[in-house]
Amino acid sequence: MKNISIENKISSLNIIASYVEQFGEENNLSFNIVFELNLILDELITNTINYGYIDNEIHMIDIFMDIENNNIVIKIIDDAKEFNPLSKDEVSTDKELEQRQIGGLGIHIVKQKTDDIYYERSGDRNILKLVKSLTPKEK
Repeated sequence: MKNISIENKISSLNIIASYVEQFGEENNLSFNIVFELNLILDELITNTINYGYIDNEIHMIDIFMDIENNNIVIKIIDDAKEFNPLSKDEVSTDKELEQRQIGGLGIHIVKQKTDDIYYERSGDRNILKLVKSLTPKEK
């Protein structure tokens, strides 16, 4: 298992990108998989940093990545305010841009790029577990 702890600063996204690229190299992952992992983490961590904290203090966000049974498993743990992304209404992507509500598209992308998502609140921590299969889906 590979893990990293980052500060709740947007500049930490560069650290995450390097972490994901290294994980991809170590596990011989394709460019597309690495790109999707970066997209997933960028969306989730950006939301946590921008909307999860009500103070200006430094908070640590822990990210764990592993490969289990031909799946990439990502776990994100933070002490931001409680937020369950699974409780958000689905975004309607069939409407014109002008008719869509603002927000929620990042979570929609994360749901599209992963196979399973689990959320729990434990004490003052959000724990988000994402599973992405390395086996291509049949169309």
